[in-house]
Amino acid sequence: MKKTIEVQLSPQEAFDERAFKPALFEKLGIKDDGNVFINPLKRSVDARAKNIRVNVLVEIVSAGEATAKITYRKEYPNVSNAQPVIIVGAGPAGLFAAIRLIELGVKPIILERGKDVQARRRDIAAINKDHIVNPESNYCFGEGGAGTYSDGKLYTRSKKRGDVRRILEIMVAHGASDEILFDAHPHIGTNKLPKLVAELRESILQAGGEIHFNTRVTDFILTQDEVKGVITQSGDRHEGFSVILATGHSARDIFQLLNERKILIEAKPFALGVRVEHAQSLIDKIQYHCEIDRGPYLPASSYALVHQAKLNGMERGVFSFCMCPGGFIVPAATAPGEVVVNGMSPSRRDSKYANSGIVVAVEEADFKAYQKHGPLGGMYFQAEIERKACEIAGGRQTAPAQRLMDFVERKTSMNLLETSYQPGLLAVDMREVLPTFISEGLRQGFQNFGGKMKGYLTNEAQIVGVESRTSSPVRIPRNKETLEHVKTKRLFPCAEGAGYAGGIVSAAMDGERCAEAVVKIYANTNKS
Repeated sequence: MKKTIEVQLSPQEAFDERAFKPALFEKLGIKDDGNVFINPLKRSVDARAKNIRVNVLVEIVSAGEATAKITYRKEYPNVSNAQPVIIVGAGPAGLFAAIRLIELGVKPIILERGKDVQARRRDIAAINKDHIVNPESNYCFGEGGAGTYSDGKLYTRSKKRGDVRRILEIMVAHGASDEILFDAHPHIGTNKLPKLVAELRESILQAGGEIHFNTRVTDFILTQDEVKGVITQSGDRHEGFSVILATGHSARDIFQLLNERKILIEAKPFALGVRVEHAQSLIDKIQYHCEIDRGPYLPASSYALVHQAKLNGMERGVFSFCMCPGGFIVPAATAPGEVVVNGMSPSRRDSKYANSGIVVAVEEADFKAYQKHGPLGGMYFQAEIERKACEIAGGRQTAPAQRLMDFVERKTSMNLLETSYQPGLLAVDMREVLPTFISEGLRQGFQNFGGKMKGYLTNEAQIVGVESRTSSPVRIPRNKETLEHVKTKRLFPCAEGAGYAGGIVSAAMDGERCAEAVVKIYANTNKS
């Protein structure tokens, strides 16, 4: 016997671990006697009606047909003496590329400019408490990349680019909850991601791979149009038969290096705006139609919003980005003298705040004034706004902010609300920070969102700037089929920093794809 069926549960039945399994058996009219197993396939909240239900898609199988929750096994060959591939960056792309290389019998050598995930915590604390930004170790740089200290979302629309289930199973095999396999919008949480990252590291090391922390790449070893390896800040040379470049969207020095070494890069559209912060209870009230609170079982509610603003006779996208229910706004600068904000959530999403990036599309025409920088024009445009935000807010990690309705009505906020942002806020007119097309796009967007979500547009919310690292402002072009750089052989641009991913899962899948491409083209050939 094997069949799939959807059942409806109450929030308590769906999210109370003790009630979940008994409720499924009861709803299906099946005895829990060991002869039948129920495997949840998908769980999603239906909040369209006042009486909120949770839809659970399950697979019913007989005991003889039951299989393990995951098929993935941590069984890796020893690659200590195998051909090496250099991986620059230990974010999700770099880590998953390494795991895949090991599976294929190749030795990964990961070079990470930042510290290991545990040591990173001290530098992150220094940003929050002392306003000190370590350019090598921060919310973006270090083991696990920007995703480790973010919301930890595992939802992606890039399902055609790889096997999402495989990525999630690898995570479960390394300590993640198996709930990520069936939740409609899986999430791990910033408090649990460090342990997962450390477990991935151990798998790589035990299989004979190498990981070098505090190791920043400063140059490429190039022979004509072929990359042979890299050189680090200490002058060490690391050579391999290919280089996977997985440095993330904030490695500006790498973009500059590529440009200086005449390795082809291109300017790329991105998005820029602010973080908007509401009380989570307000978002719950809007989304769940609750009068008091959502109760003990429903997860903190989220939202996704989009609007086409009209600016100078043209439409421009305004949209929510990386919404963090029950989360915190965090400082994401990667160098002193700049203010950048991002969002993160713990696994329980139990903060009293909800925040989301609200950003406006930035096209190449918007940074024409920076064309002297060639393909780096968008990066310099981005950096200038971050520096302006820092200057206006006092030169530290204090962030410029404004009450939401005040911003829409072009009024200066006399005071600000409490916030989850630890370094603190300073009331400013955000129009002084943001380019006109960004601020006007945001105004129109917020007005539209207030119509879609009654109560959203209020002075009991505030905007915090700037949200500028939504994606890379640079694309490193690669062949669509081989994933190799279009002009530089043996160089495989990877994931967010190269412009080919947007999130933990999509980056991990791209890392795997690059690993497979490297092996397919160059492993065990006379070319190496």
